[in-house]
Amino acid sequence: MPCRNRKLRSTFSPSSRQTEAKKLSMGNNKQKTYSCKIFTVWEEDVELASGKKTRQSWIDHKPTIAVVAVNAKNEILLIRQFRVPTGQNLLEIPAGSFNDDGESPVDCAQRELAEETGYRAGKLTKLFAGYMLPGYCNEFMYFFLAQDLVYAPLTPDEDECIEVTPVSFTKASELFKSGEMNDAKTVLGIMLARNYLNNLRDFS
Repeated sequence: MPCRNRKLRSTFSPSSRQTEAKKLSMGNNKQKTYSCKIFTVWEEDVELASGKKTRQSWIDHKPTIAVVAVNAKNEILLIRQFRVPTGQNLLEIPAGSFNDDGESPVDCAQRELAEETGYRAGKLTKLFAGYMLPGYCNEFMYFFLAQDLVYAPLTPDEDECIEVTPVSFTKASELFKSGEMNDAKTVLGIMLARNYLNNLRDFS
């Protein structure tokens, strides 16, 4: 699900103290080791809080979105596709990376939803945004709830072979409890959507 890069300012951005610490400890002898259309791998010298210096590798990833699309039957539109790193066909919610042309999170969500399910959302609600793998990657993902779906397909990416599978919220819960659904962003997105739809703002 390609999309091109764009730097974003987020309400979830690090504190000024964290940002200052990063400037003081990172950026020495920085080298690009790999790059593709979605991410770049860097190596650089880092000074830890203890004063110890180490060499670390990390991934500079384009911002991403994930969409929990709910149809008129109150079913979630899941997609099933083969993921090479896992060697499995995974059940997932639609997701993808930003374009290079200044695409917003909302625009990216609508595009990816249309490419992967054939629908666009009449109503799109932001549920959450945050870092996915902060130990070694700066991928920042925006989660949306899509409702009032209208059929308006876009051509999917050439490397995508997707099967759309509508399931109820009850069935989705059974799938991730049994382990059949084991994609973390999908489980998180469904939990966020379910709590939002139940007018709950937290998991308490």
